[in-house]
Amino acid sequence: MERVAQRRRLTSVLEDSQALAGFSRLNVSMVISNPLSQDNPIVYVNDAFERTTGYQRSSVIGRNCRFLQGPDTDPDTVRQLRSAIEAREDISVDILNYRANGEPFINRLLMAPILDGSGQPIYFLGIQKELRDDEQDQAGAAARLNLDAVCSRVSQDLGLIVNSLVQSGGLFNAQSERDRQQVLRTLEVLPRRLECLQFVYEEMKLADTQSDRDGIDLGSLLSRISHTIAHNEGRPGVRFVSLVEPLEVNLETAVRVALMTFELVSNAFQHGFDGLDQGYLELRVNRLAAGGLRMTIADDGVGIPGKTGFPSANSVGGRLVTTLLDGLDATLNVVRGAAGTVILVDVPVGFTDIKD
Repeated sequence: MERVAQRRRLTSVLEDSQALAGFSRLNVSMVISNPLSQDNPIVYVNDAFERTTGYQRSSVIGRNCRFLQGPDTDPDTVRQLRSAIEAREDISVDILNYRANGEPFINRLLMAPILDGSGQPIYFLGIQKELRDDEQDQAGAAARLNLDAVCSRVSQDLGLIVNSLVQSGGLFNAQSERDRQQVLRTLEVLPRRLECLQFVYEEMKLADTQSDRDGIDLGSLLSRISHTIAHNEGRPGVRFVSLVEPLEVNLETAVRVALMTFELVSNAFQHGFDGLDQGYLELRVNRLAAGGLRMTIADDGVGIPGKTGFPSANSVGGRLVTTLLDGLDATLNVVRGAAGTVILVDVPVGFTDIKD
């Protein structure tokens, strides 16, 4: 019961209950910057950042966040931020920022490093909430702790993703043009992986409103994710079917299974039907009689070459899938048929993690 209560507190943040409604639709801005590059430039902002600040994404990528500061921004607060970033530490401050039109606003900012597998920071996550006049008097410790919980949750989940992006020498130490192009492709896919987390948080928020539920509905979650992938990645002639049983799982399991579904289904759409005019792709998730769940992704496409390892250690998606499998203590098996491929993933979550 205590763990359930802790999960639910994550979604009751910022008094307007919108903090985890979805990255693109919530009132909380999110910024990701790269401390490994000179001057810690921004590499990603969400739609809420654009709405709050008035700055377009194209005009802020590659710049340091200090452009939001202005003549009345408190220098002591700026020094606190700079010191925390240099020390690679979390920080929470209220800071006076300025919109693109010059209008000032109070910004509640939490920043936290996103760590790679060795504990080194490779990104900084910033979560920003504009404080309205009626909120500034209520901006007490409880509200700050709630926003801190959200920052911690998102930072932890993003850590699963970005850890797979790190190669020897660091993601942003690319020397060759080929490496630089890989970095660019990686950053292009990052927002879609963030959208996958968005769906998880939306389902968590829904679970909080329903007294008869303890966990996240994996059936609803994976159906939304897979059909979004089909919409974005689908091609004429390829039919997609999703058959997912209604299963309730805890937050940690939901995050990992959701990200793995995104990677595997996206990969099947992108590579399974090269040169073919038609095909069939199916996602099936079932509860196993002995406990746990099985995910089956089957296609009748060109198939994975026999000598090719899967998941590939040479791709970002492959490394992420391996990380997710390890975190779930799950197994992945590949069946190569006369046509197409069948991928079987068994996740041994216990009955304490999956609810009837």
